[in-house]
Amino acid sequence: MSDIVHPSALPFILVHLGCAAVFWSGVSWPAAALAAALYWLRMFGVTAGYHRYFSHRAYATSRPFQFLLAFLAQSSGQKSVLWWAAKHRHHHLYSDTPDDLHSPRQLGVFQSHVGWIFERRHDRTDLVKVEDLATYPELRWLHRYEALPAVVLAALCFLVAGWPGLVLGFCWSTVLVYHATFSINSLAHLTGRRRYLTGDDSRNNALLALLTMGEGWHNNHHAYQSSARQGFRWWEVDATYGILKLLAWVGVVRGLKQPPEAVVRNQRAPTTRVIQRAAMHLADHFRPDQAAARIRASLSSVDLPDLAEALVAARAHAAEALAGLRLPHLPARVDFVREAKKLAAANAVDPVVERACELFWNAVAEHLVQPVKAEPSLR
Repeated sequence: MSDIVHPSALPFILVHLGCAAVFWSGVSWPAAALAAALYWLRMFGVTAGYHRYFSHRAYATSRPFQFLLAFLAQSSGQKSVLWWAAKHRHHHLYSDTPDDLHSPRQLGVFQSHVGWIFERRHDRTDLVKVEDLATYPELRWLHRYEALPAVVLAALCFLVAGWPGLVLGFCWSTVLVYHATFSINSLAHLTGRRRYLTGDDSRNNALLALLTMGEGWHNNHHAYQSSARQGFRWWEVDATYGILKLLAWVGVVRGLKQPPEAVVRNQRAPTTRVIQRAAMHLADHFRPDQAAARIRASLSSVDLPDLAEALVAARAHAAEALAGLRLPHLPARVDFVREAKKLAAANAVDPVVERACELFWNAVAEHLVQPVKAEPSLR
């Protein structure tokens, strides 16, 4: 409970509770128009500011516009640009591994969508990850007073449209921006299509792309993170990129980074890191612990210690020895190939499968030798 009520989580909870006040304040057309305008304006602050500029440095701009982007982004109530960028950079380093902050694979849908922000340990900002941003005093000032932009915007909403403006214009649009943004953490790793092998569960989702001004092309983004353009194909609507192009045309931003043609065409060979991560996910899919349990169930109590001892003695060849057992209900290479083809990038299936088979059978071997280590008397 101490995690749930820690001070930095209270504004998030209060804004949600404030939405219920619409039954008291009522709805007005000015307030509804304000809510719609602030949704799209602040979504741009999140996508062009928090994400593409501060997290990935996908383009350059002047220092005054940098501050304006930071202020606009923080008016969405998603903490400071230093905090947001640090968490997002961490996410890309460990995407869908046990160290990821918000992976549905590791944590489940609710925890990846919103639950993780209630954990006190995630409140700290790792300034080492954002040293390039922390050199600006004005960004450190916004970091210190992270709620100020949202408070200023809430006050303006009240002045413009009264209580309906505060409740509908501010609270409702803020909550909608929250959950549209968070859906990229959760739903964009669960539903959609994978064009590129990225070593994680990122997917392209056209509906989410419309709701988040282009962020739903998430598999594209994980394939080439520093691109200012996330809709790689002509039909992939990316409103944020369109606005950035207009801003570049009038000189407000510059140096919009593009994905190389080899990346767009899916012709670039995946890195060793991507292959390793994809292989780890593929090996985990076949549950080495359950495979070890099936081997134990298939072997007699006399044979099992001998097998485990042999695996310890020839650890380097454990994968080959286990794969050759051909016991029932154990995955064969063809099963790994079939599952690997779902990961996208057919040109990378073979190296991923080879590494996944090795990781899988080595993990099975580890599970089988554990009883021998824990109970030497079995020998």
